[in-house]
Amino acid sequence: MVKRILTIALGVMLGSCVALGVAKLAFLWGLFSDKELDRSSEYVREVLQLVNENYVEEKSAQYSAITRAAIHGIADSLDPHSEFMEAKDYQQLQEDISSEFGGVGIQIELRKNRVIIVAPLAGGPSERAGIQRGDEILSIDGQKFEKASIDDVVGKLRGKPKTRVKIGFYRPSAKRDFEVTIVRELIKTDSVRDVQVLSDGVGYLQITQFTERTGEEFIKALNKLADLKATSLIIDLRNNPGGLLDAAVAVAEPFFKKGDVIVYTQGRKPGDREDYKAESDDAPLDVPTAVLINAGSASAAEIVAGALKDTGKAVIVGERSFGKGSVQSIFKLKNGEGMRLTTARYYTPSGVTIHEKGVAPTVEVVMTPEDDQNIRLQRARRDVKDPTEFKERFGFTPIEDRQLQAAVDVLRGILILEERKLEPAPAVPAAPAKK
Repeated sequence: MVKRILTIALGVMLGSCVALGVAKLAFLWGLFSDKELDRSSEYVREVLQLVNENYVEEKSAQYSAITRAAIHGIADSLDPHSEFMEAKDYQQLQEDISSEFGGVGIQIELRKNRVIIVAPLAGGPSERAGIQRGDEILSIDGQKFEKASIDDVVGKLRGKPKTRVKIGFYRPSAKRDFEVTIVRELIKTDSVRDVQVLSDGVGYLQITQFTERTGEEFIKALNKLADLKATSLIIDLRNNPGGLLDAAVAVAEPFFKKGDVIVYTQGRKPGDREDYKAESDDAPLDVPTAVLINAGSASAAEIVAGALKDTGKAVIVGERSFGKGSVQSIFKLKNGEGMRLTTARYYTPSGVTIHEKGVAPTVEVVMTPEDDQNIRLQRARRDVKDPTEFKERFGFTPIEDRQLQAAVDVLRGILILEERKLEPAPAVPAAPAKK
C-alpha cells in the first residue's frame, strides 16, 4: 500500500513537473514571436540615443524630431502610398475626406503672380462680407504677398471655425484698397459638379474626388438629370485622384442589383478577402453610360470604372488609368498624428487587379498633357465665355474636348442602335417560284 501511495505521489509530482515545463515552454514560445521586435526596438533606441548625445546640432537631435524622422523613414520605405502624417497633414486629410473645412468661402486663382478671387461661395462668409469676383488679395493678417503661391494663401485663409482673419484686397473696378475681417465658418465643398444636359439629351456630371458625401451628391445629380430628361449619362472621372472606398461603392451601386459584387479587397492572408456588394432594393439603373478616364484617374475612380467596365454596364472612354489598386487604411496615432498604410489590393468583380495595370479604355482617345491641362482649366472656368478674353487671361484659345466628344458620339450610336431594335422588322420578300 505504501509503495502504491508513493508511486501515485511520484506520478503526480512528475505530471506536475511536466505540466509546469509545458506551461513554461508555451510561455516562452509566446514571447518568442516578440523577441525580434524587442531586439529591433532596442537597436533603434540605441541609434536614437547615439544621435541625440553626439550630433553636432543639439536642436536637430532632439528625441521628438529624430523619432518622427525615423517613423517617416519606415513608412516611406514600404511603398509610395504609405506615409506617416504629422498633425497638420493628418488634419488636412480629415478635411479632404469629409469635404469640410474651416475657411472664408472663396475660390481663388493665381494670375500673373497675383491672387485673384474667382468667385465667393454662395451664402458663404466672403459673399456676405461683400467680396466680389475679380478682387485681388494683397495681404492676410497684415502679411503681404511678394511671391504668392496658392498653397500658402489657402493655408492662411483656412483655420478653425469661429476664428477671425483680416484680409487686404484691391478692387480693380473701384481702383481702391480695402481690408475686411471675416469670421471663418465650416465650408462644405461639392465633389459632384457641373451637372448638365449636353446635346442630344446626354447627361453629364463630373466627380472630382470620392468623399463622405459623394454618394449622396451622386444620387441628387442623377435625379436632377432625370428631371432634365437626360436619355444617357457621362461620368467624368478624369484627374480624379480617388478617395474613400465606400464612396466609390456608393457611386457604382445604382448600376447593380442587390447582392452583386461591385469590388472586393484581398489582404496578405487568404481570410482577408472582403466583398463589397450592392445593398439597394431598387432596380439597377439601365441607361447608356460612358465613363471618362485618363492617367490621372486613380484608386476609387478606378474602382468605379473597373466595376462598370468589367460587368458591361458602361463604355470607358479616354486613356488607361493610373493603376493604384491598393487599399490604404488610416490609423490614428498619438499627438493628433496618423499613419496611412497599404493593407490590401482592389479587384474587379471578375477578379481582375487594377494595381500597377490600371483600367484600359474601351474607346481610346489620347490627349497630350498640355491639352489635358487646358481642358481642365476650361471646365473650371466656364464663366469666361468670350474666346478672346479667355486667351488674354489664360494664354491659349479654348480647344475641343475630344474625349468628351468621343463619349457623346458613342452614346449617340448606342441610342440609335436601341431605337432600331424597337422598330418592327421589315417583311421578308417572298422568293420567286421556280419554273
